[in-house]
Amino acid sequence: MSALFNFQSLIQVILLLICSCTYVHATWPMLLDRNKTGALGVFWKFARVGERLSPYVAIGCFLAAFNVLRS
Repeated sequence: MSALFNFQSLIQVILLLICSCTYVHATWPMLLDRNKTGALGVFWKFARVGERLSPYVAIGCFLAAFNVLRS
């Protein structure tokens, strides 16, 4: 089943994208800063969400990990 049709998988994919984009932006900031608009601007927005809402993203990652370990 695709991750788009399963809500828990969709949330996990979004959390992984947020964490990955935030890491890439912290390591190589120019890689995402030059693509603020257009189709690749979504990754810059994910990085911005990860930087600004990091406590909530961390809580979401812990809940997702607990959910995976529980099932």
